[in-house]
Amino acid sequence: MNKIIPSLAVIVLSTSSLLAAGPQWQPLFNGKDLSGWKRLNGEAEYVVKGDAIVGISKLNTPNTFLATEKNYDDFILEFDFKVDDGLNSGVQIRSESLPDYNKGRVHGYQFEIDPSKRAWTGGIYDEARRGWLYPLTVNPPAQKAFKNNEWNHARIEAIGSSIRTWVNGIPCADLWDDKTPSGFIALQVHAIDDDAKAEGKTVSWKNLRICTTDVQQFASAANSEVPEVNAIPNTISPREAKEGWKLLWDGKTNAGWRSAKSGKFPDHGWVIDDGILKVMKSGGKESANGGDIITDRKYKNFMLKVDFKITEGANSGVKYFVDPELNKGAGSAIGCEFQILDDEKHPDAKLGKNGNRKLGALYDLIPAPDSKPFKKKEFNTALIIVNGNHVEHWLNGVKLLEYERNNDAWSKLVAGSKYKNWPNFGNAAEGYILLQDHGDEVWFRNVKIREL
Repeated sequence: MNKIIPSLAVIVLSTSSLLAAGPQWQPLFNGKDLSGWKRLNGEAEYVVKGDAIVGISKLNTPNTFLATEKNYDDFILEFDFKVDDGLNSGVQIRSESLPDYNKGRVHGYQFEIDPSKRAWTGGIYDEARRGWLYPLTVNPPAQKAFKNNEWNHARIEAIGSSIRTWVNGIPCADLWDDKTPSGFIALQVHAIDDDAKAEGKTVSWKNLRICTTDVQQFASAANSEVPEVNAIPNTISPREAKEGWKLLWDGKTNAGWRSAKSGKFPDHGWVIDDGILKVMKSGGKESANGGDIITDRKYKNFMLKVDFKITEGANSGVKYFVDPELNKGAGSAIGCEFQILDDEKHPDAKLGKNGNRKLGALYDLIPAPDSKPFKKKEFNTALIIVNGNHVEHWLNGVKLLEYERNNDAWSKLVAGSKYKNWPNFGNAAEGYILLQDHGDEVWFRNVKIREL
């Protein structure tokens, strides 16, 4: 017994000393020159002024990056930054420049520096790859964190699949992703194209330091008020599981889904391919090939996320409050619809009233804004929130519309639509969720739900 107690004491003292010492920081910049860094891609200039690295914008050159010669995987990174108005910038993390990827183009996660009115500083952009992963429309309070024309403080925690950011102590982004587990850190001077007025503008960084030891121990506490974005397809993150999210489609089989007009999954017209659920092209008619598919149970109050990607000229939709008994004949099952459409190429975009058949609209009822964050050749995320009679449509983190049902205004709206002859349309307390076959090829993945 006397031998064990001293050993325990040593362990306790060692742990206490470690906690008291805090993170073991290492400087990324020696304060004198650019040793340990290399310039990539563009010709913008980087110089040392006082205790800061200063990037200077230059005309007619692509995005320029000053990258660390060393790669990092799990870390906590802190730095101060200041940027001139009119110059976009960022800091790359876990990034790469590979000969076989776009001729060495730097790609990977970027901590956004955005002095514009959009105010997305602290958001996460996937440079030269997938685009925006965490725009600050997902977390609007964070848009007030950045201070124009002042020094700002940034913190980035990249630990496993979790990437979180802070600006001036305010939490900004919370991303779950595993695309690139390791890579260099780089300071960006954004291309300014032909904007001569922007030439010579600067972005500066100082007090760059990194911790790579015991990072999990020094990670910030979880913050449930900051929404998480899970960018790993067909998965539920630990936080999502804790919040009650579940996959509606497992990414591998047709389990949980059936035809809207029979008890089994369609034997043609739908294909499961490498984590993607595809409705195949068949002439553009509504539910005339494999047909619509619906969940095997009804849902009442929920948050529903669906990633979708359209082919050129395609038409489809995600429906909710679906009652498959209403329409036993030709055409689609009846329910409220988040419209999925190629607004530029499909004729349905010009029909209806005031654009209420365009992408993101409550089909034939309420239009979505013409200006919306749609990525035509990439996956987009539709979010539908139903809480009693209140419903919202979101696209890629931006709210498109909201409405109330089961009231006189709703009844009047329905009376002026193609649904006027369907009894009590849109007023049911619960219904099935549907992915539509409209005869065009559309891809779905990452179908998940959280019941409220």
